[in-house]
Amino acid sequence: MIASGLPGFDVANGFASNGYGDHSPGSYSLQSALIAEVVLTAFFLIIILGATDKRAPVGFAPIAIGLALPLIHLISIPVTNSVNPARSTGVAIYVGDWAVAQLWAFWVAPIVGAVLGAGIYRFIGGEKK
Repeated sequence: MIASGLPGFDVANGFASNGYGDHSPGSYSLQSALIAEVVLTAFFLIIILGATDKRAPVGFAPIAIGLALPLIHLISIPVTNSVNPARSTGVAIYVGDWAVAQLWAFWVAPIVGAVLGAGIYRFIGGEKK
């Protein structure tokens, strides 16, 4: 309702949808969007796993995670608009058309990034036996 108060507002124009190419806020390509989504998701997962590891200082996880998330969004918003698959899906449903057609990238890339992040954390942060 708030957005509809903007003169010329039209959901078909994007409504803050994630996108690449012509639908990226900065006109970034599909390749750039995929790399950004994978890398930023991997880093976020590494931060979460490290901050919540039983060897990490107690009580600092919210600070590390809370500072990482806005940084990740500041980096990702000009490229794709977000690194959140659920947010991508919700907005794509309203926009339809191109937003739904590009939605696959905003699920596949974060899943790949999460798997990579978990693997990297296991390699660098795993306990020695």
